[in-house]
Amino acid sequence: MEQVRIGVVGTGRMGRNHCRVFSILRHATLVGICDQSPAVGRNVAREYGVPFFPNIDEMLPHVDAVSLAVPTPLHFGLAMRCLEQGVHVFIEKPITDSIEDAGELARTSAGTNLVVQVGHIERFNPTYTELKNVLDEITPVAINFQRLSPYVGSNTDVDVVLDLMIHDLDLALNLVGEMPSSITASGITALSGEVDHAVVGLRFDRGPLLTLTASRLTEQKVRQIEVTAMEAYIQADLLNKSVAVHRSMVGEYLNGSQRGVKYRQESVVERIHVPIAEPLYLELQHFIDCIRTGRQPLVSARDGALALDLAHRIRQELRDSMLDATSLRTERVLAKDQLANAVVA
Repeated sequence: MEQVRIGVVGTGRMGRNHCRVFSILRHATLVGICDQSPAVGRNVAREYGVPFFPNIDEMLPHVDAVSLAVPTPLHFGLAMRCLEQGVHVFIEKPITDSIEDAGELARTSAGTNLVVQVGHIERFNPTYTELKNVLDEITPVAINFQRLSPYVGSNTDVDVVLDLMIHDLDLALNLVGEMPSSITASGITALSGEVDHAVVGLRFDRGPLLTLTASRLTEQKVRQIEVTAMEAYIQADLLNKSVAVHRSMVGEYLNGSQRGVKYRQESVVERIHVPIAEPLYLELQHFIDCIRTGRQPLVSARDGALALDLAHRIRQELRDSMLDATSLRTERVLAKDQLANAVVA
């Protein structure tokens, strides 16, 4: 297949980005737009000079592949319709809104020669690629993921686990290669009525200790992975595209200066070169390349189902430990009073 005819379903923020990238990808031809809002869909279709289709059934005969950038509850039904018509499909994360649907979609796709790729975009972040290269040569004992964002701009239709943390859950499973043996989780609801800040611990039978923090209550956007290993300490910034490897840490106290004893700390810091590339471009180009070559995608339907399964297990743990941020101030005052009374007594 020299050129892959691609249609985009859903023209929200992510769908528009898909249209932009597909319109410039090699071996891809954007041939149509579909959206539940005809006015919005037609505007985007005019922008790219392609037809607007009022529903996916009218689009499918004209495409080789479809990109689904629609609300999660629609993923399963639309993806299955694509597979039934022999059309390859790219699905934004999470793969579906239920574990049962994710499993069925994974099983169905495995029984076809069609490409089903799930949009866990961080797998294509050049920073993560370079981090994996570093980890091939060391032995991690602990990994800490941080994914923090302001509330404005977040997907508040779901909790912070499905909105943000699921990216790092996919990375965690990719790094360790197995599901965790135990989970601890604590969360706070503040603005959405759902969990807005979550801290999760994952233990593995044959892997490092993992800690994940996801929040949409911070005024600074953070995307970081910190690795403590036997041989080094690694900091990877997925947002600013940097990887720093700290080795040979030496600390010593120096005496003899007029100001008295001073402490000095030295280490060797290796800064890994991270290529400049847009992760979405790499992700969608990979989808097109898999269709043309028959290769399996880096993030398959099975990968998407595993990440969703872990997310749902974490959400269950959070239900038993969730706090309400509006009551934290009152509880803190009461705790201080109780402590003061205990000290006096």
